[in-house]
Amino acid sequence: MRRPVVPLILLCAGTALAADPDTFAIGADLSFLRDVESRGIAFKEDGEPRPGLRIFRDHGYNWIRLRIFHTPTRLPNSLDYTLALARDARQLGYRFLLDFHYSDTWADPAHQPVPKAWEGMSHPEIVAALRDYTARTIAAFREAGVLPDMVQIGNEVDNGIVWPDGKLPQNWPQFTDLLKAGIQGVEAGRGAGPRPRIMIHIAKGGDRVKTKAFLDRLAEFQVPYDVIGQSYYPWWHGSLLDLRENLDFMAASYDKDIILVEVAYNCRPAEYARKGVPGPFPETPEGQRRFLEEVARIALGVPNGRCKGIFWWEPAVDGPLERRGFFDGNKNVLPVITVFDSYARR
Repeated sequence: MRRPVVPLILLCAGTALAADPDTFAIGADLSFLRDVESRGIAFKEDGEPRPGLRIFRDHGYNWIRLRIFHTPTRLPNSLDYTLALARDARQLGYRFLLDFHYSDTWADPAHQPVPKAWEGMSHPEIVAALRDYTARTIAAFREAGVLPDMVQIGNEVDNGIVWPDGKLPQNWPQFTDLLKAGIQGVEAGRGAGPRPRIMIHIAKGGDRVKTKAFLDRLAEFQVPYDVIGQSYYPWWHGSLLDLRENLDFMAASYDKDIILVEVAYNCRPAEYARKGVPGPFPETPEGQRRFLEEVARIALGVPNGRCKGIFWWEPAVDGPLERRGFFDGNKNVLPVITVFDSYARR
């Protein structure tokens, strides 16, 4: 299965769409990978155990996304852990997207719990704490030689961050104060290093109306950022047609690059099977591969090349989330790993 990484060309409806590996992110969120492998679990290709990072790199993956929690108590994604994984990835030539959750645990549209260290603070105190924490964290990556190429200021921030202070829809001024503090922290922490691109990430991949409402408000509050990040899980975020329409809308309406920063589909029956409704593809290894191929076609077809990448969410895990991963129960890699190998190579 191993092939060299070279420029990719996708043939779609008779039109060649070029994906330049230097500008199009073929990415994976591998935040759990080091933890899984440290427990003695080996991922395999053709039955041969291989480092997970190497498997993805050999199939064209050029970006890694890593989340970081403020003070995690259950999950491994601390500063030291994330630094170590970022170093491993950089040694293999990956570019690096850092995903601040601004919480001690998962942050998403339904949960944005304030870090315990910031509980009871006033709004100005939280703004200062968030700015300082971001600056210290970015400085630590810079000093370790792994300054991120891109930084997310929060994770799936549709409903705000650092609740209740920055909760939406009621607290737009406070929320945007916090976003701006995070952006200022990135600038302070990078020192003389290259400026990381700034992403604002929402979970509205197939929802044009709610995407517009959110991004228009960001513009109203003059939040400075570079990249629109979107999550797209089809059982939550609409059909593939909805996704295409929203990507085309964003490309036409905002002078921003766009990245599908969380994408996944099941390799075994799960969401659609539980609902008793058909998915866009079967929830099988082959259906998972076809799903990613179709998302790639849609992304590369966005007008003016404004969609700049796709990241699969946690393809190398152990436990229940294996159903969305790239490996079977024996940790052998599935056909989805070959999606970018199926592009014409030269």
